[in-house]
Amino acid sequence: MQLYTINTGNFKLDGGAMFGVVPKSIWNKINPADDNNMCSWAMRCLLIEDGKRLILIDNGIGDKQDAKFFSHYYLHGDDSLDKSLASHGFNREDITDVFLTHLHFDHCGGSIKREGDRLFPAFENATYWSNERHWKWATEPNDREKASFIKENIYPINESGQLQFVNSNANIFSENIEIIQAFGHTDAMMLPKINYKGKTIVFMADLLPSVGHLPIPYVMGYDMFPLTTLMEKKSFLTEAQQKDFVLFFEHDPIFECCSLQLTEKGVRAKDCFKLSEL
Repeated sequence: MQLYTINTGNFKLDGGAMFGVVPKSIWNKINPADDNNMCSWAMRCLLIEDGKRLILIDNGIGDKQDAKFFSHYYLHGDDSLDKSLASHGFNREDITDVFLTHLHFDHCGGSIKREGDRLFPAFENATYWSNERHWKWATEPNDREKASFIKENIYPINESGQLQFVNSNANIFSENIEIIQAFGHTDAMMLPKINYKGKTIVFMADLLPSVGHLPIPYVMGYDMFPLTTLMEKKSFLTEAQQKDFVLFFEHDPIFECCSLQLTEKGVRAKDCFKLSEL
């Protein structure tokens, strides 16, 4: 097995929304905001090469939405999905599986391409993986969250016939990949847990978007069930620190990974490093 970091670009989100009830006087030291109160975030995906399978975990925001949509998110940086795949010797046609942690636009927007009025899978040879509970949540969205579930990102996956559901937390690709479910950010989000080079790597998606979100009360305003997120973070971080997990961050603008240590303030980052350094 080999893991590769796939950088799809950076975008901006409101700092207050990203840190919830934490005052700006505190979070601004972690990820400084611009004049519009916007902070820069990565859209960092993960590629797993495991035997004949090439599994892409999430795929960024994509490029098919209109200029008005993208004007809200200030895309920046030189990275792109195709450029990052090519840097490791791959292209879209090589991908066998696209695993979607959840269906918010910044995690699954790259799933679908547009040519004129035609929408079609961006990974023509891949099976797309979601789970039935989250798919129902995303396709029958509540009023608060529905702006994050863009129909053009979601429905064409099912219409293509390339969609399959993960039916349990069991290993779906190999004995080296398990799935953890989380329910605070959105219903039934999935976090891949990977045995790699003697370490356990967990792709954190939006349970822990960045190193700056390690403190238990640092919960995003975007989370549907913040008290559930609090409990999930506390339980996960206790286990992760005790078992020496490596956390892989999807949104941290600087750090790809970190190990953990127990401090007088709780579980915090020990060492931050690139995935390639493992």
